[in-house]
Amino acid sequence: MKQFTLEDLPKMVGKLYKKLDKIEKLLKNKSQLKGNDDEELLTISGASKLLDLSVATIYTKVCKNEIPVNKQGKRLYFYKTELLDWIKSGRIKTIAEIQQEVELKLNSTRKNKDR
Repeated sequence: MKQFTLEDLPKMVGKLYKKLDKIEKLLKNKSQLKGNDDEELLTISGASKLLDLSVATIYTKVCKNEIPVNKQGKRLYFYKTELLDWIKSGRIKTIAEIQQEVELKLNSTRKNKDR
């Protein structure tokens, strides 16, 4: 690594500031692009690809009100974020997570009884 003198310090700080500014702008642009991607509106074929389910299965789930959907006329639309949240809501807890919840409830009930 190159050795810098005290006279080089202001110049180096200026360069660092410019680089940080560029990085900050890139991160802001990336987060804005990602935010727009999450609000993406999907048709039934797009939802089918995202969920890896057949179109017929999607229609069945819509009829049974099992999946979040927006209906405009005869067309069905799905928000990508809603579908991803729907998938996450079906997550099965691990044994360790269930045990932790039970312990927390037991501890809270013991504290309430001690009062």
